[in-house]
Amino acid sequence: MLTFITKIKEIIALWWSEFTLQTKLMAAATLVVSLIMSSLTFWAVNTIQLESNINDTRFGSDLSILIASNAAPLVAENDMQGLADFSTRFYRSTSSIRYLIYADRSGSIFFGIPYSQAEVQNSLTIKRRIKLPEDYAQNSDLPFVRQHQTPNGQVTDVFVPLRHDGQYLGVLAVGINPNPTIVASSNLTRDVTIAVFITIWAMVILGNVFNALMITRPIKELLVGVKNIAAKNFKQRIDLPLRGELGELIASFNLMAEKLENYEEQNIEEITAEKAKLETLVSTIADGAVLIDPNMQIILVNPTAKNIFGWSENVIGDNVLHRLPSELTIKLTKPLYQMIERKVELEPQSTLSLPESERHHVSDRDEFRITLHKPLPRTIRVLLSRVLDGGNTNIKGIAMTVQDITREVELNEAKSQFISNVSHELRTPLFNIKSFIETLSEYGEDLTQVQRREFLDTANHETDRLTRLVNDVLDLSRLESSRTYNLSEVDLNQPIEQTLRTCQLNAKDKEIELHQELQPNLPSVMGNYDLLLQVLTNLVGNSLKFTNSGGKVTVRAYQTSAQSNTLNQPAVKIEVADTGIGISAEDKEAIFERFFRVENRVHTLEGTGLGLSIVRNIIEKHNSRVYIDSEVGVGTTFWFELPVYQAEIEQPVKAVGVID
Repeated sequence: MLTFITKIKEIIALWWSEFTLQTKLMAAATLVVSLIMSSLTFWAVNTIQLESNINDTRFGSDLSILIASNAAPLVAENDMQGLADFSTRFYRSTSSIRYLIYADRSGSIFFGIPYSQAEVQNSLTIKRRIKLPEDYAQNSDLPFVRQHQTPNGQVTDVFVPLRHDGQYLGVLAVGINPNPTIVASSNLTRDVTIAVFITIWAMVILGNVFNALMITRPIKELLVGVKNIAAKNFKQRIDLPLRGELGELIASFNLMAEKLENYEEQNIEEITAEKAKLETLVSTIADGAVLIDPNMQIILVNPTAKNIFGWSENVIGDNVLHRLPSELTIKLTKPLYQMIERKVELEPQSTLSLPESERHHVSDRDEFRITLHKPLPRTIRVLLSRVLDGGNTNIKGIAMTVQDITREVELNEAKSQFISNVSHELRTPLFNIKSFIETLSEYGEDLTQVQRREFLDTANHETDRLTRLVNDVLDLSRLESSRTYNLSEVDLNQPIEQTLRTCQLNAKDKEIELHQELQPNLPSVMGNYDLLLQVLTNLVGNSLKFTNSGGKVTVRAYQTSAQSNTLNQPAVKIEVADTGIGISAEDKEAIFERFFRVENRVHTLEGTGLGLSIVRNIIEKHNSRVYIDSEVGVGTTFWFELPVYQAEIEQPVKAVGVID
């Protein structure tokens, strides 16, 4: 049953959708008018019936009082024959009385018209009683009136107390028929109203059906045909046998479609060739290219733009603002609409007289730079250019050029940071050298020999510091250059011993123990001797710098299996451990960055902050990584792994950064 009702609803909805808006409005207006008129008619009928009921009530009350006043003496005298004659005359003299019923004080009926009690009473006689309304009051002198519906129509019941000489004798019930003329008039009015309502809606439905068959269908066919023409389906034709204006309109449409089809056949090859050239040109552009129409819909996009924005599906025909990343949508929404809506750019000589703030609003080009986070973090530059027609008067769309400048931004930031750091590091020793030399030059004769010697030692120390800084910068620059070097067999015993010999004097001056723990028969590794020597020298020197007197610095080297190291092949693990001040957790991430110095946190000025950055670059050129384990107040261990040298696979490996 539910399915049937749903199907009926669908049929009605489909049928209703066939009508035009004008027809729907006409039907709605007809419904409203017919409902209003019907409501007014039924209100009038109800008013007439209400007035009729009031009149019936008044008539029944007056008539009942009249009958009761004449019948009461007869009841008091128990003159049943006189009562019967009197009641019969009244009943026959008017058609408005339906019944007359007399009951005594207990409610037992002793006389009624058109029926009466049996004259002979015995034990089998059925005694009838009248059921008085609950609201009926015996003490009241006014009649009680009510109306009820019967199979033969509505009846007005009037209950009048029978009183004689102040004594309550019983009750008289009179049934009053409604006014037949008014009832007939009301019924006729109602029937006519219903008939008119049904007739109106039958005419409306027939008119809508006629409209759907003769007008709506041709218009819908024309609408479908226009959509097909817009979709470049020029073979569309409408075949409906109509005359008059609709027939002429359909004939004109078919003629237009035929001409467009002929035009398409003549120019399709040329258009296809030009389109292929344009798409080929756009697809080969290194930058991203997106062409949108004045409605913000994408009409052309090249692979570079798809890659930048992460468009894997077809986006042609979509609104560009719905497809761009949210950051770019927020940035470009207002400029795009401004470029579409504003008038064509003024002549160049006209714009020269405008203020700078107003010149921007007539520009045909805009440029934006923004950082995207999806699909990949990158910085892009977006250029917007308006595309005009041949006469430079109408806007045909907007060309969006997208350039990925992530690398450019990173290089600029790195260059700026590097220059800033180098300038800062060079300024301090140069300032110190200049200060002491100026002091010697101006006040040298007033200084003692010891003071002059102290000033010269300080200037010499700052010069050495400046030299170390320049050398470290050159080393780091060479490591990050494009030069190549070869990895070959290196016996780690030699660079380790050479490093310890070089640092032995410094360790002795600081009273620090310098040890080596090398595994016997340590295998050779693949590496560059000079670069590994520089790594060991930097790490051991760094450990000596941050280890207090009485501390210990140890260099270890031992072989590890492929299962227990990070290279997944046989390797040698090299560790440089100290018992120094240690490195905090927040510094571990930045310890290998350029110019980062832990000594700044302990209020010393030794070092350039480039040693560990050089170490990281060298180890990365050996296809490995340098790691750090440290605990503040306990010590620090730097370690890295190098693959074991194998003669049968030795090959020169190209890498970046050789130290001359």
